[in-house]
Amino acid sequence: MCPKDNHLQIPDLSSPFRVGRLSFRNRVVLAPMSGVTDLPFRQLAWRFGAGLVVTEMVASRELVGNASESWSRLKSSGIDPHMVQLAGREAYWMGEAAKIAADNGADVIDINMGCPAKKVTGGYSGSALMRDPDHALSLIEATVKAVDVPVTLKMRLGWDENSINAPLIAKRAQDAGVQMITIHGRTRMQFYNGTADWDAIRAVREVISVPLVANGDVATRDDANEILRRSGADAVMIGRSSQGRPWHAGVLAGGVEHPDARGIADIVSEHYGMMLDFYGADIGLRHARKHLGWYLGRFAPQLAAQEKAAIMTSTAAATALSGAVAAIAAGAGLVEQKDAA
Repeated sequence: MCPKDNHLQIPDLSSPFRVGRLSFRNRVVLAPMSGVTDLPFRQLAWRFGAGLVVTEMVASRELVGNASESWSRLKSSGIDPHMVQLAGREAYWMGEAAKIAADNGADVIDINMGCPAKKVTGGYSGSALMRDPDHALSLIEATVKAVDVPVTLKMRLGWDENSINAPLIAKRAQDAGVQMITIHGRTRMQFYNGTADWDAIRAVREVISVPLVANGDVATRDDANEILRRSGADAVMIGRSSQGRPWHAGVLAGGVEHPDARGIADIVSEHYGMMLDFYGADIGLRHARKHLGWYLGRFAPQLAAQEKAAIMTSTAAATALSGAVAAIAAGAGLVEQKDAA
């Protein structure tokens, strides 16, 4: 049987899969999202059954330079396996940062070649690397050579519609020793506009034999199964659909049920407390606002804009939390009734 034939059947999302010597407990991966997947969020997603969680993007040169934010992003706090995503534009710093990450508990090193943010691509990192495959390969080779743990790669379809080169880069990355590849089904120039092209990911499947993870616009179990069918991927990665729902990867994997209104309010309260503990009261309050915004947006549809703004801008943690929890407890009940109708 041709190795590609192994991917003709849609894999069960709840089944484990392997990358190198590591086994992941299911096939729903939480995407690395800067400013979102910090340690408290990853801990919740992991507890609720995500198959794999990935750190926020860690800047390689800043990590080597001992920047405090990089070290904060590097923490695992018992999540096993611990997957760290590195970003950079120079092979030397990527290799050195990979060593530091592996020495500090990283079980997998992921290379960021997919971030579309201007502040990242303006520094010739993230998806900007796809514009120069030879240079991108030098970073990949340096990272693979620096560590004994599996190295993986996340990227987009290409820089724009006229330079769809993900299959080329994926094949070269596999040949250089990369052990898993994730593709977001958009180009960099699309940012998050339009619809992810799940069919285009299959071109990568056709040229690699290592595990392939498909990413982009996966919000439901049906979405997850459809992207697997159309792309030929082994696993799915979810990002924005998990914002305001740290349990969502576990739900898609079939390990947990969507919480009820009271359960959601309890998770919000716990998440808020975790953020204050992790960052400290002042910084934690600021970081928590966007998460409260996502929770409120999903589960408090009855909340007036003025009431939401008051919660979001409150400088008193207890006041912000109590207002959010009360609104979410009531609103999630409304959402449940609507869904059941």
